[in-house]
Amino acid sequence: MLLLAIDTSSRSGSLAVLDDHKVVVGVVSTSTTEDYSSRMFRHLEWLLKELSLDLSRFDAFAVASGPGSFTGLRVGLAAVKGWAEVYNRPILSVNVLEAIAAQSRSSTTLLAPMFDARRSELYFGFYPQQAEDMTTAAPEPEGDAQVSSSDEFLKTVEARAREQEVTIVTPTPDIVAEQLKTMNENRGAPLHISLEIVSNVLAPAIGVIGWHRAQLGKFDSALTLDANYVRRTDAELKWKAPSGL
Repeated sequence: MLLLAIDTSSRSGSLAVLDDHKVVVGVVSTSTTEDYSSRMFRHLEWLLKELSLDLSRFDAFAVASGPGSFTGLRVGLAAVKGWAEVYNRPILSVNVLEAIAAQSRSSTTLLAPMFDARRSELYFGFYPQQAEDMTTAAPEPEGDAQVSSSDEFLKTVEARAREQEVTIVTPTPDIVAEQLKTMNENRGAPLHISLEIVSNVLAPAIGVIGWHRAQLGKFDSALTLDANYVRRTDAELKWKAPSGL
């Protein structure tokens, strides 16, 4: 199975091509001040040329479904839906937090993947690790993805750390590193919380997770696939209902 993986959830977007053995044979990524969706097609053209491929050769498309940039996610999902329809190929959607958690090398029983959501907030979730997780690309999430301030996030993690060791897994450590250090210094006993930094190039992890799902036949439909924004868009926040309604 030849698979194309796409991440347009942030400014640090990426594309990756995986072969039959889930080996990454090509990857491209850049990080600038613009959303990755504006560069995706240029990068895709370059990557396909380098690997002597065209879109019709792919057996499936794996794509980041959120959370993340509203515009970025919409462009990435729209592109994948279009290719799936044109080439009659299946889609595999992957949560961004899952792709972050999949990169962890921690042996702790609870992972807390998180990344910068801008507006002084971050996205996060909890992923318990079990022995059976070793046969899959990433552990299953505990509940839905959430968005909060860094203070609220660390309070939630601290509460969980009273029961078990927690590893915060993130490609954007700066938004919690100092606060976590202060929390440890101000306590009599150390917190059972560690910080693990992983890559912000998520397409390879998205591809590996997608590859595993494809082996299980867990495909998504182009008709029903939608972005998981977690929080409301700016348009929804600013919208006001007409008076009298």
